[in-house]
Amino acid sequence: MQPEDFTKIESIFVRHRNCLMLRGQFTDIYTDYYLHLMEHSIRYPEELDAMLKDALAVLTLHLTARPWSETIAWTVNLRAPRINLFVTGSSNEANITGRIFTENIREPDRNFFYSQTTTNNSQEPRTSTLEVDDRDPVAWISQFYDQSEQRPARAFRLDDETYVLITAQPDADLEWLANLTTSDVEKIQTTEETKLLETRPFRFHCGCTLERILPILGIWRDKPDELFHDALEINVQCPRCAANYIVTRDML
Repeated sequence: MQPEDFTKIESIFVRHRNCLMLRGQFTDIYTDYYLHLMEHSIRYPEELDAMLKDALAVLTLHLTARPWSETIAWTVNLRAPRINLFVTGSSNEANITGRIFTENIREPDRNFFYSQTTTNNSQEPRTSTLEVDDRDPVAWISQFYDQSEQRPARAFRLDDETYVLITAQPDADLEWLANLTTSDVEKIQTTEETKLLETRPFRFHCGCTLERILPILGIWRDKPDELFHDALEINVQCPRCAANYIVTRDML
């Protein structure tokens, strides 16, 4: 793909406030997301669709605040309606993807947020679990930073599918951060002294293929009847993006 096919996420330092502002306009990512849904005949209810889009945006901003070497996955297990929301991405791969699970979901007694972070040179992922209060991915990030990053952060939805994440750095002006409004955030680059530190490219992309899906089914190679029953072929979904693949008996 060409560089113009990627969304650029800006990492901006807010001087005198000692905060980092991550900012991105997500229309192109959302366009690719909807093309993916159309290609695989996936349709989410409006509320769940909005939640997944918010989560994709906020994770992308969080990835830009983190080292390039990290791959991060978030799974959120919610009640009423019972769903699992999953998003994952990587700065090195310049991708973000996700899906919603609505079937065969264990209903928890509370809403739980699970984060798993892996790095290029580490075999053991770093995990974090917290209870979230509501169904708003933009609000989850503050709870996540308080517990797992141990510093304040706030996310904002702006107009035109633009999102902003502001994270506290050492000696941050915490009162300023706590009192920011959406209107304030829209004007930060004119009301505050800022410096662009870097930009990172992202696109909605999973990278799954039938060849990558088939090894997952290897445990049924010696007992295909348990997988296919009387069918000649079955439909298999990618666990990361819900892409649909047709698998026949001879493929095993």
